[in-house]
Amino acid sequence: MSSIAYYLLLPVIYAVSLLPFRVLYFLSDAVYVFLYYVLGYRKKVVLDNLRRSFPEKSEKEINRICKDFYHYLCDLFLETFKTLTISRDAMVKHCRFTPDTVALFDRLAADKKSVVLVMGHKGNWEWAGNTFSILCKQQLYVIYHPLANKHFNGFMYRMRTRFGTKLIAMQDTFRDMVQNRGEVNATAFIADQAPQPKTAQWLTFLHQDTPVFKGTEKIAQKMNYPVVYVTVQREKRGYYAVSAEILTATPAGEKDGDITAAHTRKLEEDILAQPATWLWSHKRWKHKRATHI
Repeated sequence: MSSIAYYLLLPVIYAVSLLPFRVLYFLSDAVYVFLYYVLGYRKKVVLDNLRRSFPEKSEKEINRICKDFYHYLCDLFLETFKTLTISRDAMVKHCRFTPDTVALFDRLAADKKSVVLVMGHKGNWEWAGNTFSILCKQQLYVIYHPLANKHFNGFMYRMRTRFGTKLIAMQDTFRDMVQNRGEVNATAFIADQAPQPKTAQWLTFLHQDTPVFKGTEKIAQKMNYPVVYVTVQREKRGYYAVSAEILTATPAGEKDGDITAAHTRKLEEDILAQPATWLWSHKRWKHKRATHI
């Protein structure tokens, strides 16, 4: 059945990817009505997350962010399919890197320094990876979770690697990074998922006790690659701006937990600046810190 579903959906996905942006966003508006008003997809999760994260906001403000989030989520979903057919020029136009960011990565490449990139599920992170591979000299590797369905996993792999990005399955991260030491590269970690409580670093994030992956920090320290935080800001519908800054140039010399705390603080700042463009439908706070009596 999974094979049948894949081959039935494939032409539909390609047809969507070929739509002009104006038509694509008209379709997105229709999907929003269905997702928000008819299906109510994870609406309780989104509202609960928003209320806990913004206790100072009124219910009217929370509902406004909630609706804006669902509009963004529908746009993001269809924009991802656009990657299948979008041109290189259009990709760079719709997801631009700031001049300072391009200069930063040019400087790191000239110094022959590989880097660890860390970011969150905010803005259009898929497009940010595409533009990086088009504009930057480093070979980009993105850490990902392979999908259980081999057909859709292969499809997503081909789509994400279209502009030269390479993927590393999460379980192979450190091994592959060691193997790739001979080239100047950038390895991207999306570090705002929910790890197991026992292996996490616990921080206050958006007013809540939150477990954060320590893997990004640990690998950066072992490789001693500069850690660069990446921000993806939505400028207007269909257009994003990417900026980056070095969190630490020598992670091996940082105290345990400092890098994790630093990139978590940066993500929080990004979310506060543009709250509707983070993945609120994710069950980010499903784990609780163990208490010892």
